Amino acid sequence: MEKILRINMSGENGPVGKEEPVGAYAGLGGRAMTSAIIAKEVPPQCHPLGEDNKLVIAPGLLCGTPANMTGRVSIGFKSPLTGGIKESNAGGPAGPILARLGYAALVIEGKPKDGAFYKIIIKKDGFEILPENELKMTGNYAVIDKIKGGFSPEAAFISIGQAGEMKLGAASIACTDNEQRPTRHAGRGGGGAVMGAKGIKVIALERAGTSSIIAKDPSRFGDANKAFAEGLKKHDVSGQALPAFGSSVLTNVINEAGAYPTHNFQFGQFAGAEKISGETIAELEYERGGEPEHGCHSDCIIRCSGIYHDKDHNYLTKQPEYETVWAHGGNCGIDDIDAIAMMDRLDDDFGFDTIEMGAAIGVAMEAGLAEFGDAEAAIRFIKEAGEGTPLGRIIGSGAATVGRAFGVERVPVVKGQSMPAYDPRAVQGVGVTYATSPMGADHTAGYSVTSNILDVGGTVNPLKPEGQVELSRNLQIATAAVDSTGMCLFTAFAILDQPETFQALIDMINAQYGLNLTADDVTALGKSILKNEVGFNKAAGFSPEMDRLPDFFKKEIFPPHNVRFEVTDSELDSVFNW
Repeated sequence: MEKILRINMSGENGPVGKEEPVGAYAGLGGRAMTSAIIAKEVPPQCHPLGEDNKLVIAPGLLCGTPANMTGRVSIGFKSPLTGGIKESNAGGPAGPILARLGYAALVIEGKPKDGAFYKIIIKKDGFEILPENELKMTGNYAVIDKIKGGFSPEAAFISIGQAGEMKLGAASIACTDNEQRPTRHAGRGGGGAVMGAKGIKVIALERAGTSSIIAKDPSRFGDANKAFAEGLKKHDVSGQALPAFGSSVLTNVINEAGAYPTHNFQFGQFAGAEKISGETIAELEYERGGEPEHGCHSDCIIRCSGIYHDKDHNYLTKQPEYETVWAHGGNCGIDDIDAIAMMDRLDDDFGFDTIEMGAAIGVAMEAGLAEFGDAEAAIRFIKEAGEGTPLGRIIGSGAATVGRAFGVERVPVVKGQSMPAYDPRAVQGVGVTYATSPMGADHTAGYSVTSNILDVGGTVNPLKPEGQVELSRNLQIATAAVDSTGMCLFTAFAILDQPETFQALIDMINAQYGLNLTADDVTALGKSILKNEVGFNKAAGFSPEMDRLPDFFKKEIFPPHNVRFEVTDSELDSVFNW
């Protein structure tokens, strides 16, 4: 990964591309790369959909190598949803293939003068930028079906659906899985809208003719990779729970803990949780000929993505993930897993973030547009969003927009981005992360559920404010570093509990690049990334008052524990005071 491919969509005679050395960005990957480029090259106060914003796609440091679990690709931009810096990442083979093609980053700049759409094709022997107006306002599934015939079965695709073309705030960027289905999404922050503003409908990454990236010390790399895999397999979460039941194994766990936001964050437990749990989903998949254990890329050994079939035993969607099941399920009072799976399919096809859409529909239900539990109405809302009706555009713009449009006070967002599937009153550490992450409300930015609920990496009482700032701070630093490697975040369970597994990860990086990094160096990397991100947001006009949860979390008692969010504003302001 010794070069960057820059594509300027504003060329007088159409888009133009050029390759250049990595230069000042040498040694960076994934989130470290995307945030460094956005922080250095994008004017912080530019319009997110204007020509000055950039879309940066970067594989992690270990992508393209034989390392297990390195299937994440980072996509960075100034977010039209939050107004700040954003990194959203997705699984699948796109990241590894981009790395094998030799690129540390793909940077898309400017915007077409004629409003046309294009496709980018990248192969071992070069790249092309071609008009692609025949696929305008086409869903992701049809886009891939129509384009994949010209490529090998190992090729990967990055695309947007109708939501991205309409530049809606909840628009995602779809990445294909191993079977070339558009099921792996960089969902958060409205990246699909930025890709749509750039006039890019689809990016094709051809794997044919490429080979795995060889480490500087292959023997040491192989030993470290083996030790890392063994650590993942022996951990209860990554080795047993996730492979068997997918991420929705958390549904019963979080519901039992009283932290499962129900009916737009009014209650902490959902009576229908068992009907939409990971255990129930896995049972249905077995019965219908689906696949509970499935990897979204070839080097995945956790295999938690799954394949979900409908009642007629036909493929419908990927196994709906925990956050999706919650967003369209408990959050909206819906306990019909087939209806939730249909919403997941629609979101993937139109190109919507399932979390943002579920939160938006929950707010719409509180506004009286439908009753909680009305699955048919929820499906109709998604279809309207994909079709671009006036109501659909409001819902497709995210929960904050729905709240403003219909005068709802209980709107669970921070910096304009909706909260995921853990109530911050019952998991106070994740509340700190929601409030302070440069990314807006985002559980993956610092997954405090580990110690608050799962007793991974230690134990911190989830209902009390004590220890939550330190927990969130440390996890935000660690996560930023992990997001730079291309590693799936689910590796964190073993990394946090097993010092030898963390060391194996460091050993892989060292063997790959001929380095001598220590744990302190990994911490320094995470801090440097967060410094870039916080600095960008400050320059964009963010103030400490934006690092807050909505007032209702401090005022409304949350059953069943009858607690409020108790971490003080001064404590929140200390998160980045290392």
